[in-house]
Amino acid sequence: MSTAASRKTAPAPAARKSLPGPKAKALIARDERRVSPSYPRGAPLVVERARGCEVWDADGHRFLDFAAGIAVCSTGHAHPRVVRAIQEQAEKFLHISPDFYHEPMIRLAEKLASIAPVEDPVVFLGNSGTEMVEGGLKLARYHTGRTQFIGFFGAFHGRSFGSVSFTASKPKYRHGFFPLLPGVTHVPYPDPRRPIVETPGGDAGLGVIRYLEDVLFKGPLPPEDVAGILIEPIQGEGGYIVPERSFFPALRALCDRHGILLIADEVQSGMGRTGRWWAIEEWGVQPDILLSAKGIASGMPLGAMIASRRVASWTKGTHGNTYGGNPVVCAAALATLEVIEQEGLLKNARIVGAHITSQLRRMMERHPAIGDVRGPGLMIGVEFVRDRATREPDGALTERVVAEAFQRGLILLDCGRSVIRIAPPLTLTQQQADEGLALFEESLIAAGGGR
Repeated sequence: MSTAASRKTAPAPAARKSLPGPKAKALIARDERRVSPSYPRGAPLVVERARGCEVWDADGHRFLDFAAGIAVCSTGHAHPRVVRAIQEQAEKFLHISPDFYHEPMIRLAEKLASIAPVEDPVVFLGNSGTEMVEGGLKLARYHTGRTQFIGFFGAFHGRSFGSVSFTASKPKYRHGFFPLLPGVTHVPYPDPRRPIVETPGGDAGLGVIRYLEDVLFKGPLPPEDVAGILIEPIQGEGGYIVPERSFFPALRALCDRHGILLIADEVQSGMGRTGRWWAIEEWGVQPDILLSAKGIASGMPLGAMIASRRVASWTKGTHGNTYGGNPVVCAAALATLEVIEQEGLLKNARIVGAHITSQLRRMMERHPAIGDVRGPGLMIGVEFVRDRATREPDGALTERVVAEAFQRGLILLDCGRSVIRIAPPLTLTQQQADEGLALFEESLIAAGGGR
């Protein structure tokens, strides 16, 4: 049994009302006066401290965390080994910039190269997933000499001008910011439940490939002008959508036929979230460029772009940054990777994730408002619908469930049009999973979605 599976948790809290408490309310009021209103606050949660899968707010209320800071706290909050690595490196030196060399950066690049499904990989380090997307786009243009890209409807790749040009999950991410980066064409994502394009056999994945070849490439977009295809192996913000098995091998073959780079955005799906290091490993496909962030350093700001050496053909000074490869953050990442390996968290994600999925599917039998449960490992989407036959999304119910869960001490985040994502730390135990699932069902009933 993994270390994670053997940990105990506190008893489940009783349902509470009138959250947030007075201290939290006071802090929120101060925040509203001086902090940018653009932040997409999910709940009135003011965190005081956190450990493992548990969070305590400013008034001392305990919460079970099924969101992990948007799939960031892969080894749980404040894992002792990660904290110790940060402290030890901070005592040596905090920063030197990538104009010079240091061992933590080299060791991290070597470690990432050893686990990446990329041919002869080289690593570029930055501060966030968005920054890695920007770097991947620049590298693809530089290497191919081409200018055009393909993205997908429902995608989320970030909010900077280049990355938001590919983001297509919600109108608010783009409203007021046009014109964006030119040369981006969006196509349908292969959603098995709601295929926009499908073959006569009903395969949404092969339908998208056919659309690319027979419609897009024979019409408005010559394939020889396309530098890269940017895609999430499992679409995150778009609704935790898992493509059909046919899709990625066929997409890899299409890219090879036309000399297009396959860029896999594993910012949310990587670092063991699916029970493998990388989600794309499920399909046995190697991308040309792989983008990582979020769970890579257990909450410290870090992103990694891992590219094939043949693709990373840019020269000294063509791309760089100031904080990339920060020694303290690299130390946190190295400790994170060691914890994932040595505490068996890939296996734990598969086992506990399968338990959660099976329990949610039983819950689905009791509650028709649950239209689908999907996703591997601890990257699970629960979709709410008004009617299973029509699959009409019920976004209002989704919002109410998230709000009711907060009142009961369960942290949830939504995504897509009506999906709640379950993406807890990879250290989640089955006991904690059962506690969270009980609170989840209570919240669903309280929100009016129970039978």
